[in-house]
Amino acid sequence: MSQIVFVLEDEADIADLVRLNLESAGFAVRSFDHAADVLPAAERETPALFLLDIMVPGGGGLDVCRRIRQNAKLSTTPVIFLTAMAAEADRVQGLELGADDYITKPFSPREMVARVRAVLRRFERPASPDVIRFGDVELDGGAMQMRLRGEVVTMTATEFRLLDYLARHPGRVFSRDQLLDAVWGDARFVTPRSVDVYVRRIREKMEEDAENPRFLKTMRGAGYRFERADA
Repeated sequence: MSQIVFVLEDEADIADLVRLNLESAGFAVRSFDHAADVLPAAERETPALFLLDIMVPGGGGLDVCRRIRQNAKLSTTPVIFLTAMAAEADRVQGLELGADDYITKPFSPREMVARVRAVLRRFERPASPDVIRFGDVELDGGAMQMRLRGEVVTMTATEFRLLDYLARHPGRVFSRDQLLDAVWGDARFVTPRSVDVYVRRIREKMEEDAENPRFLKTMRGAGYRFERADA
């Protein structure tokens, strides 16, 4: 059965272009031109991935992404923005809301399909099945879940893989480029700055004080290190 991609795009020519290329790549596509229609449809039929324009009627793609991440049923579904808003601040805002990638218009249809596939591969590739524990945190690689004091914390697959990778190499300093290679693989469209956004999101979910992290440390000028503070 084909994986279903929900596409939010109010420009008919672009929506048709996206649909044609995704369907040619073997995906099933559900198209929407109004933001308010996306989540009700996703509740009935959960897609494999959301591809969202930002400036659309009915609230916009940013609001849709925010509501996806707050929805228990949809929160771990990957989200990619496809938008003309190309400023670095816009990209950072999208990633901070929990997007897994950010494509700017004008775009190459082949690149768009490649990036959809790359994000889905990150979600399909199994993590280590082992469970590791530190402080009040438990990482279950088999289930791709983080539990904090026994309660499951909602994370995207990308956030989980980044934390899991760092936690399985305690004491080692990784540069942003090394983390891009290890976690994002061939999705080299993600920038080193994106790593900083993901680290900040992880800290907000895991650390008691995100500004003074106990586990996920910044090594100024070098990158990041996971420290087993309970060891």
